[in-house]
Amino acid sequence: MVHWRRFFTWDSHRGGDSGRIHLGDEIGQLLPQHTTAHQFPSTFPAVEVTKVAQRLKFLIETTIPVELEEARVTRPHSAVVTRKVVQLAKEAGGEEYKACVVFALLVCKKWVCGDHFLLSLDDFQGWLRLILELWDAGLHDVQATACEVIAKALIESEQDQDYLFQEVLLKRYSIIYGGEVSTPSNAVERAADLHALRVISSSGYQKCISYLWRGWLIQSEEDPTVFIPYKNKADTNYWTHFNPNRMRAPIYQNWLQMSMSILFLALYTEAINTINPRGDLDVVEGLLYIFTLGFICDELSKIWKVGRYYIGFWNAFNVTLYSLLTVSFVMRVIALGHPPDDGKRNKFNQLGYNFLAFSAPMFWVRLLLYLDTFRFFGAMLVVLKVMMKESLIFFALLAVVAVGFLQGFIGMDNLDKTKDATRFILQAMANSVMQSPDFSGFENFAPPFGIVLYYLFTFVIMVLLLNILIALYNSAYTDITDNSTDEYMALFTQKTLQFVRAPDENVFIAPFNLIEIFFLVLPFEWWLPSDQYEHLNVIVMATIYSPLLLITAFLETRAAHRVVHNRGCGEADDDTHEEWEVFEPEDRESDFASCSWRERVEGVRPNIEDDLAVVEVRALKEEVRTLKEAIRGLTTRKERGEVKGES
Repeated sequence: MVHWRRFFTWDSHRGGDSGRIHLGDEIGQLLPQHTTAHQFPSTFPAVEVTKVAQRLKFLIETTIPVELEEARVTRPHSAVVTRKVVQLAKEAGGEEYKACVVFALLVCKKWVCGDHFLLSLDDFQGWLRLILELWDAGLHDVQATACEVIAKALIESEQDQDYLFQEVLLKRYSIIYGGEVSTPSNAVERAADLHALRVISSSGYQKCISYLWRGWLIQSEEDPTVFIPYKNKADTNYWTHFNPNRMRAPIYQNWLQMSMSILFLALYTEAINTINPRGDLDVVEGLLYIFTLGFICDELSKIWKVGRYYIGFWNAFNVTLYSLLTVSFVMRVIALGHPPDDGKRNKFNQLGYNFLAFSAPMFWVRLLLYLDTFRFFGAMLVVLKVMMKESLIFFALLAVVAVGFLQGFIGMDNLDKTKDATRFILQAMANSVMQSPDFSGFENFAPPFGIVLYYLFTFVIMVLLLNILIALYNSAYTDITDNSTDEYMALFTQKTLQFVRAPDENVFIAPFNLIEIFFLVLPFEWWLPSDQYEHLNVIVMATIYSPLLLITAFLETRAAHRVVHNRGCGEADDDTHEEWEVFEPEDRESDFASCSWRERVEGVRPNIEDDLAVVEVRALKEEVRTLKEAIRGLTTRKERGEVKGES
């Protein structure tokens, strides 16, 4: 949780506003890039970045002036997005502003097709353009794809890894929109927000995400918008890595969250299987409700810090689960307020356990939130997410159809002015939606209109709408599974950015956040000096996380030995040795030289850059050129009299 005294800063440097409390630079550490104001300046002037984006937009529109097949743009060695086009795009920023070209390409993509989530007027502009120029929607899609293809090519062609990470992907840039400077953002966040799968799946981008996930790239304490390399990455001393601040690394936070969720589930399983008939709260149930309080505080804290943009499906899911547990706890407390032999105590006790048992499926489904780092679960979660979006079409149609038929059934029920069949009508219609219609009840319901109308409703629901829903689900499943690898990498990127976009100064994972709130923030933070308070937090975190730090320090020490070895061999820090790398380079070279293997391989190497037809046409063109030169030479010799006889 962030320090409160640092969150509120005293504004004494502005004339006329002396002594006014304002939300200072600390907001930039808390909120994602799309919710912050303009606390941190752009690395380059926003005007220059906008100029680069305008140049790239003109290049894209000139290169692709008409709608093309997407495959012509995305195929390797494309005849549309050629090497010359990529090289010219690289030069759009000149030597001084070349680092912002990838970011500017993502800005162009948003200008062309808009954002997946309308988070700003800038995002709305691209979406509105698609609506107003619907006839050119296909062209805009291809141009947006070209932006991704060029950005991916630039990322993968960059050989300097430090420059790629520090300047191209993680530096924040702004543009001019509506006469104002936009919120600074970096290419990593912009690609994730735009769901630019081709950029996200590029090797350099994923390597950057891997470094962020491992904690090899960390945010500077002076400026959280700047990422710096972890200086102890190659330190082989075990105790150097026994550092509670390493809990800021997303990989360790994810481990701890998963461990706490499994323990939370274990407590629930024990509580639901050891029911106390007298209504007493035992230790297991007490721990269960303490965990619930910690999770509730964590959700409220993140919503307060991030705002409405933090709210998503999983947040709503968790809030529902915690609400059920809270109601269960309230029922149990009310039961304890009655004497043991009172019937009300037994009644409220049963209600509490019923609410607790009702939430069992949600406990197990909640584990999927932390299993998405595994590829199988991650891909399936993406499928479920898309399916739920597709379900909106079905429920929109269902609502219109159901209201129409419901009005008809209610009208028939109103004939006797009793309205005694409303519950029966609603239940029968719900059964039809769940593919279990009951026709027997409508035989005596306004015959013959009631049974005929119910048959029509069942036909529309079961034959038409449900088959539409199945088709939508099938389409969503096919689209995702065909591109499951890229979708998983996008999901993993989003999970990594959740930890680095709104970082805490001191990492207290729920339910340990209760220790921070009640034993650190409330009693000490408001009066203890900052350095002493920070030292106290470090001591508490070291005590709480010591079992995990023993493991993480061992893993980081082993990784440090591998980094030292790789650097000694002149390889990348995260490089791994494969089975085919057993032989030393000189052994391989001597073997290749002994049989001229390299030259023989070069002789059979196919041309994969050009189609076979293009290669044949080029060969034919060369033969025609040779023939024309021969005829021209023969004609010249004949004119000079060197050739006798008739031609």
